[in-house]
Amino acid sequence: MGVIRDLCHKYTVLTEDEISTIEALAPFLQTIADLTDADIFIDCPCRNADSIVVAEAKPSGVPSSYQKSVVGLLAKAENEPAVARTSRLGVSTKQMKAVTQEDRRTIQSVEPIRNGEHIIGVLIQERHIDEKFFKNQRIRSAQRSYEAISGAFTRVMPENNWLTECIDEALLIVDDAGIITFRNTLAKELYQKLGYIDDVLGQPYDNVFLVNTDPAGEGSHMEVEVGRYVLDVKYIPLGAPNMAFVLIIRDLTWRREQEKALILKSVAVKEMHHRVKNNLQTIASLLRLQTRRTGSQETRQVLEESMNRIIAIASTHELLAQSGMDEIMLSEVIRNIKSNVLRYCAEPHTKVAVVLEGDDFSVDSDVGTSVALIVSELLHNAMKYAFAPGGTGVVRIVMTKGELYSRIQVIDDGQGFNVQDASKPRLGLSIVQTLVEDKLFGSLEIESGSSGTQVTFDFKNRITIAGDVT
Repeated sequence: MGVIRDLCHKYTVLTEDEISTIEALAPFLQTIADLTDADIFIDCPCRNADSIVVAEAKPSGVPSSYQKSVVGLLAKAENEPAVARTSRLGVSTKQMKAVTQEDRRTIQSVEPIRNGEHIIGVLIQERHIDEKFFKNQRIRSAQRSYEAISGAFTRVMPENNWLTECIDEALLIVDDAGIITFRNTLAKELYQKLGYIDDVLGQPYDNVFLVNTDPAGEGSHMEVEVGRYVLDVKYIPLGAPNMAFVLIIRDLTWRREQEKALILKSVAVKEMHHRVKNNLQTIASLLRLQTRRTGSQETRQVLEESMNRIIAIASTHELLAQSGMDEIMLSEVIRNIKSNVLRYCAEPHTKVAVVLEGDDFSVDSDVGTSVALIVSELLHNAMKYAFAPGGTGVVRIVMTKGELYSRIQVIDDGQGFNVQDASKPRLGLSIVQTLVEDKLFGSLEIESGSSGTQVTFDFKNRITIAGDVT
């Protein structure tokens, strides 16, 4: 308790009474965490626009989204918009994306904590954004923790009924006579969606049950379909006075619809990228035929450079067609570029090794396409100009992943060139400069001397368009 008070004194303007209110809520966090299989936090508003984490509880039955404690750390408004919204407006916020202090993606639901009309903090429920990863573990742990959940409910009810409104699941409590004595708001709304006109509160459970349960059993957990709705139903005996059992219902309909939509989208994306790749390869083939027919060396060079750029873009679409997703591994992109450049651009009798080093990580399609074009241009230039005919050498492509920006270096041990000449208008370098600055929001550096050339560019890990943010 002392930690909460110390943090509030240091970072907030809360009064002693308001701090006491926060302290009184802290003992219930573990109960809520176990009931919801989620990380639970209390954040209090700081003197600036951020919030400070003053209390936390990790679920006992499932993996937490956090490796370490975050008590005492700031919740930045830009990383946790749900916290900022609820703190500012005093309204509940459900199912919003957030970025944790450990740079992981989560989904938050936030409830305001009031002292009269004054917002003194927020209660946060947080789950990992990829719940499918934990699906089997959740089910198994739920089957093993009925006793723990039962104990949690008997501690919370009935003095703290309001805490059930912070749980993102429908709750029904049935007494020994088979009458529903409690339901939270989500349960009322769920049964209305299912077609029930009257409030289920006070009704016999036999009139509204969704699955067959054995009141004498030890608990059960199942997924059922009711009309177009898909529901996850957990039955837990309580054995407390006037509380025979609790029914915990989670509406999975939207999630199942999204999973189906994702499968259809994945198929459509694969087909789209496959067609784009085929069309680009057809164009490249036509340019190759035209290259062979032209007698002008200058025209042949222009056509070859255009063909190489098209092949670079096509190789990215080929990888995207294989994955069916909007993300690709950067090493796969660069390996494809390396293979194409060595196949079509290597000078005769020149023995140059191309080595890929460093980190491997995924990038989205926009980043991948731009990186493919840039590396293709840089590698093509190195193969064409860095080494004397019949010579040998090494070109290293080094990838380094950063937190916000990542970096790629193309380094050769060739004969180098005068960097000042690079300032003269050249299409290849102009393309590279434009892509780095305008598409990747990064910077470009070129160093060259007698020992070789090093070209370095960095880029934002993810390109976010303002219109995509919701």
